[in-house]
Parts: sequence; structure tokens; C-alpha cells
Amino acid sequence: MNEKYRATLKSAETEDWLDLHVIRPFCYYCAVFFAKFDIHPNTVTIWSMIIGAVSAIFFGCSSFYYGGTMGLVYNLIAVVLLMVADILDCTDGQLARMTGKKSRMGRILDGVAGFAWFIPIYHVLVYRFYLHHDLEFSFLGIADTQQNVLIATAVVYALGLIAGIAGLAGQQRLADYYIQVHLFFLKGEKGSELDNSKRQQEIYDQMTPETHTWAERYFQKSYIDYTKKQEAVTPQFQRLLKKLREKFGSTDNIPAEVREDFRQRSLPVIFWNGLLTFNFRETWLFLFCLLDVPVCHFLFEIVVMGLLWKYVNTRHENFCRQMADKL
Repeated sequence: MNEKYRATLKSAETEDWLDLHVIRPFCYYCAVFFAKFDIHPNTVTIWSMIIGAVSAIFFGCSSFYYGGTMGLVYNLIAVVLLMVADILDCTDGQLARMTGKKSRMGRILDGVAGFAWFIPIYHVLVYRFYLHHDLEFSFLGIADTQQNVLIATAVVYALGLIAGIAGLAGQQRLADYYIQVHLFFLKGEKGSELDNSKRQQEIYDQMTPETHTWAERYFQKSYIDYTKKQEAVTPQFQRLLKKLREKFGSTDNIPAEVREDFRQRSLPVIFWNGLLTFNFRETWLFLFCLLDVPVCHFLFEIVVMGLLWKYVNTRHENFCRQMADKL
């Protein structure tokens, strides 16, 4: 099982301890089960998106402080549903590698799955604050008047937008990119899913209403924007990649010692990069919701996760600059 299981991983180096030793082994058995029934990886991804979005209904309910035992139960249901969504989101990739059913659409869907969960979750958390805010108002000494509730809810909604758009979206997008970059130098172009906006634009330009559905064209268009944003925050890596191509003609010709140098510099960053992915984030979301202060999660996303994003990005860009300067 060990060799078969590891064959379904992108790389053990890009997985954190919990994923590698707990979540991924369980997902492997899920993938084996789905493979027996010839279930396509994209179907599993869509199930993940639906279940994660449904969890928002239960996250919108107060927990024990406001809702008593039933409130706690509803929040625990939300936790379980989001964990199931995460398991399915991990399973789809392992299933694709196990069955050879990897596709561009699968890659795009996998990239947007987390957004399909958190957009509804963040909106219902704002509504939850509108209904239940005694703890926050008491702590800040705010009178519980209708006018104050509306003003505070508007502020929380703004925090939710910042946490979701500038926070979650940007953080997960960068984390995914750095994983693919690491795999690119570890396994080569064929062993990674490192995409670029130019190539994605070329693919989109070849898509027509006669050959592709509107959904395929929409997702491809969105993916172009996704890759452009990844490239925009990694100028030194783009510079390094350009210099490598100029010097060696093709990325396939990059010497082994250069690849190993990059890998050794990237490994410490990958550890911190792992905290930008789902496991660390969901732990705090669960905690704040169970404590009936979900607004604290928005602040956590903006401040703590924002600082972590900046650290990971700066450290990665610094060593890319050093390597590029040597070429």
C-alpha cells in the first residue's frame, strides 16, 4: 500500500505532517473506492464544492453561547461537512493520478473549490454577527441599538471582503503556486502543474462555442486571471525563470545542480507555505465559530495570515533574486 499510496501524491515534500500521515492515507482509500465505480475526479471535486457550500448553512447558526446544545450541534455539523469537503478535495487529485484521468478542467476546478466553500461561509458569518453580537458589543462597550448593529455589521462585512478577497483568495493562490513551483524544480515540467497566463490565454483563444461549452470557456477565462495574479506577486521568480530559459534554451535542460539548489532553498519556505493552505486555516475557523466569535476569524485572516503570506512571499522572492543574479 505504501508505494501505491505515495504514487498518488504530488510529492511528500509538499505535504504537511497531518496531510501526509493522516488525511492523504484516508483519501487514498477513498480514491480506491471511487476508482472501483469509475467515478471521475471532476465529479468528486464538484461534490466537494457542494458539500463545502452546504456547510455554510450550519456555520450560520450560533454555537453554545447563544444557541445552547443545539447551536453547538449545528456548528459541529458544519465542521464535519467542511472536513468532508476537504477530504474530497484531496481525494480528487489522488484519484486523478491513480486513474490517469488528469485534465485541465480538473486543475481549474480544484483551484476554485476552496472559494466555492468560503464565499457562502463568509457571507453567513456576517449574517450570524448581525443576529448574535452580544459578546463583541460587550467587549467593546457598544450599546446594542439598531443603528449600532447596522454600522457594526457593515464594518464586519467590509472585514469579510478584505479577509476573503485580499486574504483567503490571495493566500491560497500563492500557496498553490509555490507548491507547483517546487514540484517543477523537483520533478520537471511534466511532474508539476505549473501554468502560465500566456499559455492559458492561447488555450482560451482556441476555444469556440462549437468546440467548448460556455462553462468550459468561463472557467478557462477565470483561470487566466488566476495565473496572472500568481505571476504578478512573484516578479523575481518570473525573472529567474526567464533567465533559466535564456541560458539553457528549455526548462527541460536546467542542470540537476541548479534544480537541487532551488529545492534546498525552497524546502524551508514550503513548510511555512503549508500554513497558508486549508488545515491551519480551518482549525482557527472552527475554534472561532465554536466560541461564538466568528468575526475574530476575519481579523485572524487579515492580520496573522496576512503577515504569514508576506513572510512566505518575501522569503521566496529573495532567494529567487539571489539565484537570478548568479546566472
